[in-house]
Amino acid sequence: MRLFIAEKPDLGRAIAAGIGGNWQNHKTHMTNGNDTISWCFGHMLELADPEDYDPKYKSWNLADLPFAHLPVKYKVPSDKKAQVKVIEELINQASVIVNAGDPDEEGQLLIDELLRFLGNSKPVMRVLINDNNAKVVAKAVANLKPNSEFEHMGYKAEARRIADQLYGYNLTRAYTLQHQANGGQGVVTIGRVQTPILGLVVRRDRANSSHQKSYYYKVHGDMAIGGLNFRVGYFTTENDPIDDKKRLTDKAFADAVAAHVTGKKATVIKSETKPKETSPPLPYNLLKLQQECSRRFGYKPDKVMQITQSLREKHQLITYNRSDCEYLSDEQFDDAPAVLQAIAQTLPNAVSVVNAANPSIKGKAFNSSKVSAHHAIVPTEATVSWHSLSTEEQNVYGLIANRYILQFYPNYKYDETSIVIDVNGKQFGGRATIQTSAGWKAVGADDGDEEETDDNVVSGDIRDIVANMSGQCTAAQATAYETKPPALYTISTLMGDLARAAKYVKDPDLAKVLKEKDQDKAGEHGGIGTSATRSSIIDGLFKRGFIAEKGKNVISTKLGQDLYDFAADIVKYPDMSAIWFEQQKSIASINDAYRFVELMMQDVVNGEVERLKASSFSAGESHPCPKCGRALQRRKGQYGVFWACSGYRDEVNPCKHTMDDKAGKPVEKKPKAQAETTEYLCKTCGSPLIKRTGVGKNKKPYVMYGCSGFPKCKTSYWEKNGQPDFGG
Repeated sequence: MRLFIAEKPDLGRAIAAGIGGNWQNHKTHMTNGNDTISWCFGHMLELADPEDYDPKYKSWNLADLPFAHLPVKYKVPSDKKAQVKVIEELINQASVIVNAGDPDEEGQLLIDELLRFLGNSKPVMRVLINDNNAKVVAKAVANLKPNSEFEHMGYKAEARRIADQLYGYNLTRAYTLQHQANGGQGVVTIGRVQTPILGLVVRRDRANSSHQKSYYYKVHGDMAIGGLNFRVGYFTTENDPIDDKKRLTDKAFADAVAAHVTGKKATVIKSETKPKETSPPLPYNLLKLQQECSRRFGYKPDKVMQITQSLREKHQLITYNRSDCEYLSDEQFDDAPAVLQAIAQTLPNAVSVVNAANPSIKGKAFNSSKVSAHHAIVPTEATVSWHSLSTEEQNVYGLIANRYILQFYPNYKYDETSIVIDVNGKQFGGRATIQTSAGWKAVGADDGDEEETDDNVVSGDIRDIVANMSGQCTAAQATAYETKPPALYTISTLMGDLARAAKYVKDPDLAKVLKEKDQDKAGEHGGIGTSATRSSIIDGLFKRGFIAEKGKNVISTKLGQDLYDFAADIVKYPDMSAIWFEQQKSIASINDAYRFVELMMQDVVNGEVERLKASSFSAGESHPCPKCGRALQRRKGQYGVFWACSGYRDEVNPCKHTMDDKAGKPVEKKPKAQAETTEYLCKTCGSPLIKRTGVGKNKKPYVMYGCSGFPKCKTSYWEKNGQPDFGG
C-alpha cells in the first residue's frame, strides 16, 4: 500500500482528485485500491515544556536559568491523539510512505517529525504540491522523489522551532522574574520576532515625537511655450543649499532663483514621450489582504485571519488563506471561466464587471515559476447565497473576488512625457501622463498600494512640446514647506514594514542576508515572521499591553517602552533573524540542528540571562517601598486592593510594610487616632487609663476607662461621677 500523508485535509482531497479513480471516504482517510491518503491538521506534535523534563521547572526561578534540554522531546496534543493513532496504524500497513507536506521547510518538518516520532522504517518518497489544481497535482504525483533529498529542509525548520522555544522560555522567565521582583505585574514575554516588532513601534514613536521642525523650499515656474501654459519645478544642483533629499533649505536662495527666472526666455532642452502601461494589481497574499482590510474596514490582522479561515473552511469560497505569494500557476488560468462564473453567482454587484472581463487575457499573475509553497489567495468555484455571509465575510470576499476579476482586464495604458527646460541658466522640468486606455482602471479599482507624492508631476497634455521650442517663464515663486516627522504606524504600515524589516537591521551585511532569505518571494524584502504568524504576534503585543491603538495609529505603551529601553540590541532589533538564516544554511541533520541551538544559547541566551540576573528591571510605573526602598506590589486582599513590599517573603531581611491604594497608586495609610491617657492608674498593673466612649447594644451611650496596657492587661472600669468606678 502507498500511503500519502498530507499536511491538511483539503490537500488530501486534492491529491485524490489528481490521482483520480473511485475513492472511499472515511472520516480520517481515503482509500482507492493500493493508494491511501490520510492527513494532518498542521503540526501534530508540540515540543515538550520545561516541566516535562523536570518538575522543578513548573515554578519560575531565576536560579534555574538558563536551561536547555537536548535532545528534545515531543508530545501529542490531546485533540490530535486520535488522528495520530490512525496514521500510525496506516503506516504499519503501508509499503511506502509519501510525504505530502507543503513544499517548504515547515511542510517538510511537519510530516518528517511525525514519521520519526512514530518510529517509521518504511521507505519515504516526497511529493511537491503548491497548487491544488488537479492537473498540477497529477503531474506532481507522477514525479515523486526520495524524501531524503529534502530532509535537510525539515531539519532547518526543526532547529528554528527548538531555538525559538528555548529563546522565548528562557528570556521570558528571566525578564518576568526581574520585572516582578521590582514591583512589576504580569508576564513580560520575549520573542525573536515579537520583541523586534515592538522595537519598530517604539523607535517610530520616538522619531515622531523628537522631530525638530524645519523648513524646505520649492521653486515652481509657470511656462508659456507653444501655445500651452503649464507649471514645472526647479531642478536643484549639488552646489545649491540642499538637504539629504535634495530640497532647498535656504529661503533667500529659493527667492533669488524665482526672481532670476521670472519673465525670462524658456528653452526646451529635452522632451520625450513614451507609451507605458501598468498591469492589474496582483491577487492578494495574506499580508496585502490584511493591509487592505485595515485601510478599508479597520480590521486587525488577526481578525482578517479569522474571517478568511471562515471563508475557506466553512464556505469553501477561497483558496489557502495564509499564503505569502501573489502569483498563480499557469494551470490555474484554465479555471478562469468557472471561477468568474462562481463569483458572479455569489457576489451580486460583480455581475457586470465579470461580464465585461475577458477570460482569454493571461496576465503576469499566471506564472508557475513565481509560485512558492502556496499560490495567491483567490476565489474557488464554490458558490453560496450572498446573504448567508456575515458583513465581514462579504467585505473580505468582495476584495479577493474583485482583485481576481481585474486579472482579466487589459493593462492601463498612458503616454508619459518627460521635459527639461532651461530658463536663464536654471533648469526646470517634470513629467506629465495622459491616459490612452483605461484598461483595468475602468472598473474603478486602484492598485492597492499607498501612493507616494511626486513633486515633478506636470498637469496637462504637453506631448506637442518638443526640444528647441522656446517661450517664456511668465512667473515663478518659492514656496515654504514644513518638514514632516516620520508618521506613526498604522496597522497597514506596520504590517508592510514587517515584510521589509531588513532596512531596520543595524548591520548592513546582515541586512543583505535577510533580503537574501526572501529573494524568490515577491512582496517580501527581508521580512521577519511569516504570513501565518505575524497577525497572532501583533495581537499578542496588543493583549499584553506593549502596544496600543490611538485612533488609527499603533503606538507603544509605557510598558513597551520600558521593556525596549532595558532589552539588549540583539533582542529588540531584527538582526538575529538574519544571523539565524545565515547559520541555518549549513544544517543538514538533527545533530547540525542541535549544534545551531547550542550556539544560539551560548551567543545570546546565556549572556542575556546573566545580564538580567545582575540588573534591576521593571517595566511600567514602579513605586519604591518608603521603608526599605524595594518595590511595592499591588495586591488584592480580603478587604480590597492594597500595596505590599516585595520584600515580604525575604527570609534574610523581610519587610512587611503595606500601604493603601488610591486610583491605582500607593498612599500612606491613614494614621489611627491616638487615644489620650488620663491621670487615673489601673489598679491591676499601674498603667494609665484611657477614657473611651461608645454606644452599647441597647443603643445607649456609655463611658468607660480601659487600661493602656491592653492587650496584656484587659482591666476596665465604668465611669461614675466623672471618674473611674474603682469600687464597681
